[in-house]
Amino acid sequence: MNKLSLGIVGLPNVGKSTLFSAITKNPVNIANYPFCTIDPNIGVVSVPDERLEKLNEMSKSKKKIPAVVEFYDIAGLVRGANKGEGLGNQFLSHIRETNAIVEVLRCFKSTEIVHVENSVDPIRDMEIINAELTFKDLDTVEKILKSLEAEARSGKKDALKDLEVAKKVHERLLRGELLVDLRNEPIVKKLQLLTAKPQVYLLNGDPEDVPAGLVEKIKALGADYIVKNIIKDQDLGELIRKSYSILDLISFFTTGEDETRAWTIVKGEKAPQASGTIHTDFEKSFIRAETISWNKLLEAGSWSKAKQKGWIRSEGKEYVFQDGDVVEIKHG
Repeated sequence: MNKLSLGIVGLPNVGKSTLFSAITKNPVNIANYPFCTIDPNIGVVSVPDERLEKLNEMSKSKKKIPAVVEFYDIAGLVRGANKGEGLGNQFLSHIRETNAIVEVLRCFKSTEIVHVENSVDPIRDMEIINAELTFKDLDTVEKILKSLEAEARSGKKDALKDLEVAKKVHERLLRGELLVDLRNEPIVKKLQLLTAKPQVYLLNGDPEDVPAGLVEKIKALGADYIVKNIIKDQDLGELIRKSYSILDLISFFTTGEDETRAWTIVKGEKAPQASGTIHTDFEKSFIRAETISWNKLLEAGSWSKAKQKGWIRSEGKEYVFQDGDVVEIKHG
């Protein structure tokens, strides 16, 4: 995963468009990023990272390339979206493309902005949205169960395991449970199930607007949340950091005269796999990674000074990249 993509979902008039306009007024100008092919409903922003800024200053690089996040602005969801109500199915298919979901819940009171359900009740709204995601996933899983059963009977490799997981998924969806803990199962990944995507809830309003019990319900789902009045505060840093956290993502860096760049990987990736983010050939031809922590490199003042001090480590194929590593990859 070399970039993060988040689907913004919620009922109509909850603040999704306000959030999206905050994103799109701050587009990122990055070399090699194909803006011409981005739909109007996708906004791209850079991941705020002081480490990148400091490394860039140290190296006096010609270019600074941050990690980026794509925000997909999904059409407002209403009851019955799974059956095609509103922009229903189109909305739900867009979410499939994303790594995680940002669920915007309206907590703010306003007589001027109409609520589609005629009252402000974020707990009810959360249940409506998650029910729609669940119904859509049930439809997807029920369609595939018959073919998995046939494959399992014919002794097809992996089909038995897939069938076992699919049955478990089906039972849990019938109980209205999310599937985030199963998101790495091959069949769940293949089906791109919506309820398996990690969630961050954006509670749109001031802290005093958040009803009792909402935060506990969010935590019970294994999700994270932030409270933010989007009209007053359009800084997306905390939202992006929470999204990195729920997806177990970290950043490592490369730096030099030409460019300083942040790279996004999943926590726990070994050196060859992680270096494949820079260039796919590096994974196959990986020899070793010269590496140092970003703050240690800044303390040294330059790569060459860090080398003179003996602070640059040479790591092999079993090394697990750490958040904030600065690396030079040696490859065949």
